Amino acid sequence: MKIVLIGQQDFGKAALEAFLARGDEVVGVFCRPEKPGTKPDALRVEAQARGLNVLQLDKLTDQAAHDAMQSLQPDIGVMAYVVQFAPQSLLNIPQHGTIQYHPSLLPKYRGPSAINWAMSRGEKQTGLTIFRPSDGLDEGLVILQKTCDIEPDETLGELYFNKLFPMGVAALLEAADAVVAGRYTTAEQDESQATYEGWFQAAESKINWANHVDVVYDLIRACNPAPGAWTNLSETKVFVYDCRKHRIGRYGDSKGKPGEITHIGETSIFVTSQSGQIEILKLRAEDGKKMGAADYARAQGLAVGSKLG
Repeated sequence: MKIVLIGQQDFGKAALEAFLARGDEVVGVFCRPEKPGTKPDALRVEAQARGLNVLQLDKLTDQAAHDAMQSLQPDIGVMAYVVQFAPQSLLNIPQHGTIQYHPSLLPKYRGPSAINWAMSRGEKQTGLTIFRPSDGLDEGLVILQKTCDIEPDETLGELYFNKLFPMGVAALLEAADAVVAGRYTTAEQDESQATYEGWFQAAESKINWANHVDVVYDLIRACNPAPGAWTNLSETKVFVYDCRKHRIGRYGDSKGKPGEITHIGETSIFVTSQSGQIEILKLRAEDGKKMGAADYARAQGLAVGSKLG
């Protein structure tokens, strides 16, 4: 089939490689223009290395985008990690329309940070949706869905790269085949179950040590590796990464106050939250590199009783 791919970064690159590997023709690749000084777009780099037609347009709503899509005459459009608004008028141009990947079980967790939100709220299961994009954000007709468990100690990176990423690429291939062959059905999203969440950024990723230990733990793993859950140590912003969750009493009877360091071990430090402690293994000061938490504590002269937050 003749495909136009709209996307960016590693997921877009993986989708491109998967379609090409099985013999499909990618007649055009739409990528968002890169800002000066930012990391090169992996999809753009791969597409150009393969000699494909790459279009980097500031707005997909402009007539230039519509003219380009018309000239390519694709069988189907495939959206793989898209942050630009793509109007339905553009997406209807391919002969069989366009399909889009979203890393949640729509209509739950519409929006750009679906995986962070699901994990931070303690969800036990999530998944992906391939749907017909419309002018509403993540509101189109559902073509297929795949589910997966969120393990109790899984991080955002593990959930995405081990599950939702490879599952998503395979689901795009499956859905594209079904749509072009006309062997598919669609389902309306249940608006009574719909939720929308914005970007998961600094305000959302700040640790409140007074929260229950389960809430703190879920937040940290939902931000690992990005954007990184953070806390304050005096005037320094510290990002917390690898950690473990413990109930009160692991080290004597001293519970400590929320945010208080209650133990410094060989490789980790323990910080109190409501009903338990977070054992921090890896952290990073805002102006430094990721390192072992105990090494950081010793370098900064921290002691039992020092306070985070």
